[in-house]
Amino acid sequence: MYIIAGLGNPTREYEHTRHNVGFDTIDIIAEKYQIRLGEKRHKALIGKGCIAGEKVILVKPQTYMNLSGESIDEVCSYYKVDPEEELIVIYDDISLAPGKLRIRPKGSAGGHNGIKSIIAHLGTQNFSRIKVGVGEKPKGWDLADYVLGHFSKEEAELMETAFQRAAEAVEVLLEDDVAVAMNRFN
Repeated sequence: MYIIAGLGNPTREYEHTRHNVGFDTIDIIAEKYQIRLGEKRHKALIGKGCIAGEKVILVKPQTYMNLSGESIDEVCSYYKVDPEEELIVIYDDISLAPGKLRIRPKGSAGGHNGIKSIIAHLGTQNFSRIKVGVGEKPKGWDLADYVLGHFSKEEAELMETAFQRAAEAVEVLLEDDVAVAMNRFN
């Protein structure tokens, strides 16, 4: 069983912002694999289904980004999954151009507060992640204002493609391994 978690902030005001690309990708995955995200458990919206012959739990933490680890830790503990082997986290990355993907098997938080929280709660930084590029903040902008802002029309079109590619990357991670996914999507 795999936990596939997309990071973001709950409530309408944050829908489709740069910081919510994890949520948007989970929505695409749920639609593609007909997984209903209706159950509220473990401080998250979750949905159970199957992708590439593997049982999966899709997770959208409802704790707000900076506390994502609370939810992810609860889900991993409840379903008795090994986060180092059976967790995939999807989130925004300002160091990548809009729409670019970077898959990693492990790593530091790199300044991302949601990932910092997950590492702190799980006690490991060894879990797979799919970073979705949202672009660098413009000079003079506040970082929070930038990541909580919406995409331009042109960027939004790039992001739709990125969400589809990230969904494909999840399938490759489940069918093959992280090295294959990195070679194909990075």
